Amino acid sequence: MTRNQLVRVRRMCLVLPGTSERVSHGEPTFFVQKKVFVMFANDHHNVGHVAVWLPAPPGAQSTLIDAAPGTFFRPPYVGGRGWLGIELKRISDARLSFHIRLAWELIAPKRLRVNST
Repeated sequence: MTRNQLVRVRRMCLVLPGTSERVSHGEPTFFVQKKVFVMFANDHHNVGHVAVWLPAPPGAQSTLIDAAPGTFFRPPYVGGRGWLGIELKRISDARLSFHIRLAWELIAPKRLRVNST
């Protein structure tokens, strides 16, 4: 199942302009240029989540966690900077794709964002 979730995330990330994948901190991580926009977390530190961690717009983290605490969580390390954890088995492809695209838009350089619309 974890492999299927990674394939799912990979498919959504790598179609975005300027993206690449490499291992960072022991997990598959997706970059736009040289900046991280999605981290895959396969039960990172044995906390039970097969998830992605990604940046969210200001205020979105707490709003989403309050609305759906089984789906969204505050990830370690980057949660204090507003990043969002998303439990992959609890989110549809359409919603996950939306959050991945939004994370990409928050991190991607303007020239890539302009050319992707």
